[in-house]
Amino acid sequence: MNENDLQTAILDLLNRRRPGASICPSEVARGTGREDWRDLMPAVRGAAAALAQDERLVVTQNGEVLSPLGDWRGPVRLQLQSPSSE
Repeated sequence: MNENDLQTAILDLLNRRRPGASICPSEVARGTGREDWRDLMPAVRGAAAALAQDERLVVTQNGEVLSPLGDWRGPVRLQLQSPSSE
């Protein structure tokens, strides 16, 4: 799968959840149906980072928002970017 496919998969999964819900990147990788889904994890994280840079989602760890440019280690969660309140 290419990055665009993974970005679409991330957004589709998040849009099927209740507002404010988050997902684990592994849910996206497993959702591809591939037996080697673990091999997709770096690509899923890369796709999530690109979406975070575009401010379409946020990446969190232990409730803290991570930088989309950071070197994420350990479990993270993906969540749609909340609309800014004005």
